[in-house]
Amino acid sequence: MDVTTALFVRLEAKPGKEADVAEFLRGALPVVEDENKTVTWFALPFGPGTFGIYDAFPDEEGRQAHLSGRVAAALTGRADELFAAPPSIEQVDVLAATLPHPELTGVGPSRPGAGPAAVYSGRSMDSLVRNNVTVSGRSDGRTMVFAHGFGCDQGMWRHVAPAFEDAYRVVQFDHIGCGGSDPAAYDPGRHASLDGYADDVLDIADALDLTDAVLVGHSVSSMIGVLAAIREPSRFSELVLVTPSPRYLDEDGYVGGFAAADVEGLLDSLADNFVGWADTMAPVVMGNPERPELGAELAESFCRADPKIAEQFARVTFLSDNRADLPAVRARCLVLQCSDDALAPESVGRYVHEHLPDSEFVLLAATGHCPQLSAPAETVAAIKAFL
Repeated sequence: MDVTTALFVRLEAKPGKEADVAEFLRGALPVVEDENKTVTWFALPFGPGTFGIYDAFPDEEGRQAHLSGRVAAALTGRADELFAAPPSIEQVDVLAATLPHPELTGVGPSRPGAGPAAVYSGRSMDSLVRNNVTVSGRSDGRTMVFAHGFGCDQGMWRHVAPAFEDAYRVVQFDHIGCGGSDPAAYDPGRHASLDGYADDVLDIADALDLTDAVLVGHSVSSMIGVLAAIREPSRFSELVLVTPSPRYLDEDGYVGGFAAADVEGLLDSLADNFVGWADTMAPVVMGNPERPELGAELAESFCRADPKIAEQFARVTFLSDNRADLPAVRARCLVLQCSDDALAPESVGRYVHEHLPDSEFVLLAATGHCPQLSAPAETVAAIKAFL
């Protein structure tokens, strides 16, 4: 039996309800087995309090039958009890799948008329799970993808992304090693350069069938977005580059903001004492010393990242040089520069603007490196004015 439609459901358990959610999902299996048109069904743990369901169907009729069935009703009925937020349900199409042959695997139909128990092997499922992709807003709207910076996760956009949900389909994700991503997906070869992270973004774009999308990238994700847009121009027609830097190291005729010795010292400190590095660097990165809670939040975010992956991601971030890539960008771009940024000074933002073929430059009144946290209203207004 072929599969053509699917559901991807993300669930966030209330604190203390993790075991109850896991038991609820296990108990749903016998119910699903009685659904003749549910060909595959997986309940998946993504993290301590994050769960997901992936199921596939031969046609739209099967999908809608499942959505009106007992499991969906139970999810709705127990949502207030079990979940921190309403279940996120994404209806997707299956691009490719493989269903194992019973004679090869020993797995046969579990009920009369049912398809074989199957393993979905498409690129879509892998990337959506791997990078903890969440989708909100208008399902029929143009897509906006929000990409976070080093050591953070998609929660960094919580004051900005919702402002676009009334008009856009909003996609957020976590880079490997951050947030709710799958750290086992980290590949030392693939992720040894920003190109590997751009590949991750393009996998997500492929899975969601994105064209003519807007990518909003913060810090290092600005250059990741640049690389993705160069490689597959049809995916992203507009880029919003928030506090970007194509190269952090100073060089003859170019001021990146850091001497080579400074960066090596920063990377050595991170490797020696990750938590201490996070506590020291976060207030510097955030700026806004009169609002210490912002620096504390960023330090906490750094500490949630996988230390080993963060060490390598930092090395890739601070030692990359993407200046030569800027002229190749065909997308229309907005460069958002903060007035006082310890990581990416104004001269760097202007360099990015001057070397992109089609860009606008906005100097925000906001200070620090993370205006989406320190000045979300100003950040939202600048992006909306550009779009």
